[in-house]
Amino acid sequence: MKTIGVVTTGGDAPGMNAAIRAVTRIAHARGLEVVGFERGWEGLVTNTYQKLTPRSVGGIVQLGGTILRTVRCPEFKKEENLQKAAQTLVKNKIDGLVVIGGDGSFRGALDLSRKSKTQMVGIPASIDNDVNGTDETIGFDTAVNTAVNIIDKIRDTAISHERIFIVEVMGKERGFLALNVGITVGAEVILIPEQQCTLGQIVETLKENARKGKKTGIIVAAEGVGDNAKLAQELQEHTNSEVRLSIVGYAQRGGSPTARSRLLAGMFAEKAVEVLCEEKGNFLVGLQNNSVAAMELEKAVARKKQVDLHLLELANMLAT
Repeated sequence: MKTIGVVTTGGDAPGMNAAIRAVTRIAHARGLEVVGFERGWEGLVTNTYQKLTPRSVGGIVQLGGTILRTVRCPEFKKEENLQKAAQTLVKNKIDGLVVIGGDGSFRGALDLSRKSKTQMVGIPASIDNDVNGTDETIGFDTAVNTAVNIIDKIRDTAISHERIFIVEVMGKERGFLALNVGITVGAEVILIPEQQCTLGQIVETLKENARKGKKTGIIVAAEGVGDNAKLAQELQEHTNSEVRLSIVGYAQRGGSPTARSRLLAGMFAEKAVEVLCEEKGNFLVGLQNNSVAAMELEKAVARKKQVDLHLLELANMLAT
């Protein structure tokens, strides 16, 4: 193992820069050269890269986003582009590739591994926290805290005007973010794609809250549950309260990573470089039972990570 590549793919997440920095410095400490491919998988297809050194990654640990940049690249699934990426690895004598991203990124890494002898190691960085093989992803804690800070401010207005707010957070397919945010802000209702909740159930919850003397409320909804603007209109029609929709949006992806996200970046990077130096094959590193461990990449992408629905029960008890 002489030279390793680093690439950030898929959606950006706070802490990706911290991971790039950590991989680079740990690799150099082990006598390895580091090449950073730019704009996600596109950089491997077009052979666009920059050399990374301990000095070139200085001053980025606190920055959101990724200095290597990232773009969605659905074309990477095509056979011809996988072949081009494999050729790029050969041309640059890349012995190991660190892929920093989410679930889709690791499926791409697995596809590329079938065309190349370069070893792949995944570092999970995603605000969705939906990567199987790790209890937590880099950036998830930051995204949760960003949404919590925003919703705490929204609640001030909700109380002042005696309104109900639906706050939409990211999560087109998974509800990890909405669930954790909902519990930590004390939401009266949490809506996630994994658990169906009817209009009638929501209305009944709000009416029961009104009977208890609650004149305001916060509903945290993942974007993937449906048309939340329509839901706001329907709830206003079925209750005596004003209902407003507030969309947190892309603010959750940006911003300076929390201490937690930075710590995970360093821990995951150390394990990733260690796995590559041991030349074990294709792996995903992650947090399992409070310890950093490695799982075979193929096993990691074989199934979806499950939401802990018990947390919904906890949320309901806390909201009474």
